[in-house]
Amino acid sequence: MDVFIGLMIPFLGTALGAACVFFMKKELSMQVQRALTGFAAGVMVAASIWSLLIPAMDQSSDKGRLAFLPAAVGFWAGILFLLLLDHIIPHLHMDTDKAEGPKTKLAKTTMMVLAVTLHNIPEGMAVGVVYAGFLSKNSAMTLGGALALSIGIAIQNFPEGAIISMPLHAQGKSKSKAFALGVGSGAVEPIGGLLTILAAGVLVPAMPYLLSFAAGAMLYVVVEELIPEMSSGEHSNIGVLMFSFGFTVMMALDVALG
Repeated sequence: MDVFIGLMIPFLGTALGAACVFFMKKELSMQVQRALTGFAAGVMVAASIWSLLIPAMDQSSDKGRLAFLPAAVGFWAGILFLLLLDHIIPHLHMDTDKAEGPKTKLAKTTMMVLAVTLHNIPEGMAVGVVYAGFLSKNSAMTLGGALALSIGIAIQNFPEGAIISMPLHAQGKSKSKAFALGVGSGAVEPIGGLLTILAAGVLVPAMPYLLSFAAGAMLYVVVEELIPEMSSGEHSNIGVLMFSFGFTVMMALDVALG
């Protein structure tokens, strides 16, 4: 039951954020979008370090000076996996009319949802692998640490849900349709988390690789998508400040609950 709740907490964050379309009349300003994107980036970077990479190296401590090796291999595997998805899935980032990935006739709104879905994949994997570590008797991962990651991802998913649903409504989608698309973009997280738990249950010795794989995938999203979005245009200081705030919140959560 604890694992099910842990997998659903990030999804709930996305759903609550998407529900903002019912209560807020105006589209989010660029400053607000930059602030929320910066916050999300800070949470993801801190989660990658404290919840994923450090535990990955701790679990490889028996390798001595080479304890970093599984983390480095898994990290690069995660980077290359997201790079591959970036090239094979058509998607459209916010505030741009140029789609990425293969050419397609998909609607603009569909590709916007695919962009958010794409970067929710590593978040679901991250939550799943940490809970898999908790379930494994060979792992030092704690329920508190897993819960901290779930809460941290949920907090940063809240603004993401609003960032996807409100622009969709502003572009002509009904509030209910915009809400459904926003929620749908987050559905991949519990699914990805569950699949990761099942895979990790079979491959317990690979836990350090799986932890760092999720970290690499998350940091790819941060550097390739979130940082450029939070730094675009004038007065980008707010993005940097909110990045630092998000980083601090996730770091505190992991240490306090872990």
